[in-house]
Amino acid sequence: MKKAKYLFPQDYMADPSAHVFEGKIYIYPSHDWESGIPENDNGDHFNMKDYHVFSLDEVDGPITDHGVVLAAENIPWSGRQLWDSDVAFKDGKYYLYFSLKDQNDIFRLGVAISDKPYGPFIPQENPIKGSYSIDPCVFEENGEYYIYFGGIWGGQLQRYRNNKALESAAFPADNEPALCGKVARLRDDMLEFAEEPRDVVILDENGRPITQGNTDRRFFEASWMHKYNGKYYFSYSTGDTHFLCYAIGDNPYGPFTYKGVILTPVIGWTTHHSIVEYKGKWYLFHHDSVPSGGKTWLRSMKVIELEYNPDGTIKTIEGLKK
Repeated sequence: MKKAKYLFPQDYMADPSAHVFEGKIYIYPSHDWESGIPENDNGDHFNMKDYHVFSLDEVDGPITDHGVVLAAENIPWSGRQLWDSDVAFKDGKYYLYFSLKDQNDIFRLGVAISDKPYGPFIPQENPIKGSYSIDPCVFEENGEYYIYFGGIWGGQLQRYRNNKALESAAFPADNEPALCGKVARLRDDMLEFAEEPRDVVILDENGRPITQGNTDRRFFEASWMHKYNGKYYFSYSTGDTHFLCYAIGDNPYGPFTYKGVILTPVIGWTTHHSIVEYKGKWYLFHHDSVPSGGKTWLRSMKVIELEYNPDGTIKTIEGLKK
């Protein structure tokens, strides 16, 4: 296994979403900066305010920063905290899906559009109807596009049940099924949900849903979907236990059976990733907080080769210990 490479040490970029467009890798990260806000469990110190786009012709080659492609101040419904994003391509257009708090401090998912993978992206006037929480990821298959999303604690997923807001946030008991990430097929115009979001159910080896108290395995945030040898790999972060895990299913909706750990804990509170194939190899894009001296809100994006075992399971990558 090769050593992970920092991609852009000049600035703090996190949550890297990588795709192959126009024959090269494009990376869509969030942008950390020192906001001066005290650290707390709601993530108020993650007060990101714009997005950059990066591209690579070769994973080991130089990286190009295409600059700011969307800023919170230019989004009509913006409140604060421009968190994780992802991009999809359809019919000559690139669609940037982003998570942002509205003016009532509620996270919604928004859409911005460009003719180029490197932007700039023009935001829609309003967020996606019925959207909530954070961390969108879009997966395409046979012309259908599926959006995955959700994150607990600061991501506000615990404030909802059955796609409806609760009067007050609530978590299941430790022995009850865990809160699930969400998935919905997108409308043909890519601007709205085509259906009510569904639960992304993760099962244990006995076919039972992972419980809320199983914090080493249960979903927390950072959904990602990729396909390998005909199987669907749903990967995610366990949040406060700091693992990147994955589960495998037979279709984009699941259910998915837990299979293991992709990445053990790294330096820094959060872990967030994407997985992409490029020129015959697979890569894990992720981040840690080593360059900032361990400050959890100042993260730096990295890439490392990802490898599979013959049975389709993923070889675990050891995160940095110091």
